[in-house]
Amino acid sequence: MLVAYFSATGTTEAVAKTIADATGGDLFKIKPVQTYTSADLNWNDKKSRSTLEMNDKKARPEIASKVDDMSSYEVIFLGYPIWWYTAPRIINTFLEQYDLADKHIVLFATSGGSGFENSLTDLQPSAPNAHIEEGRLLNGSPSLEEVKNWTDEVLKHNIR
Repeated sequence: MLVAYFSATGTTEAVAKTIADATGGDLFKIKPVQTYTSADLNWNDKKSRSTLEMNDKKARPEIASKVDDMSSYEVIFLGYPIWWYTAPRIINTFLEQYDLADKHIVLFATSGGSGFENSLTDLQPSAPNAHIEEGRLLNGSPSLEEVKNWTDEVLKHNIR
């Protein structure tokens, strides 16, 4: 099992670490080659890096490293902050780097107020042969017990 995540400010990273603890999964940080600065993340600035990327559905920010052996994972918990009602474009970059045929990908996200909205439909074309499911918003600081209950339920009922 793999817990892969992108976190620009550390919020999603904390949740990803809790999921890795709950599942015993390996942890992989989706780290951009060019780190996002505060100015890059200013969603009020129409010319900020994140705004420009999110307005360009073909944008694919480069990732600094790859998972060593993606073929060894059947289940991937994939996390990110919600940006503009969907996943940041770097998540598409991550999915498109691998052959994810028959992988089971469970999304999790953090958000300042919105839900998953368009995440599933925006991400599925980047991994057309994978089974991607909308998992859960994990805002705040969910406890290890809460996360374990959720991940156990996901693995018990949805992974075939």
